[in-house]
Amino acid sequence: MKVIDTLCDILDRHHPSGAPHKQLKNFVTDRPGHDHRYAIDFSKIQNELGWQPSYSFDEGMEQTVEWYLNHDEWCEHVTSGKYQRERLGI
Repeated sequence: MKVIDTLCDILDRHHPSGAPHKQLKNFVTDRPGHDHRYAIDFSKIQNELGWQPSYSFDEGMEQTVEWYLNHDEWCEHVTSGKYQRERLGI
């Protein structure tokens, strides 16, 4: 499952008023290919250092989304006056 699809599924469960969130996906033309595949491979750090993640990808995403949804005042504080949620990096 794609990262964005996982995020949308979690938001559908925790913030159903905006569901289905997958309808909000918008592919952009200036970054062809970037929206289609992101890989997470921790085999090098696992093999060389014996590191193991404490949580699966899905568990970590779930906890991250829950934190942000439960701390909207913090999110507003760090973005107010600095970032108007416009697209950056164009």
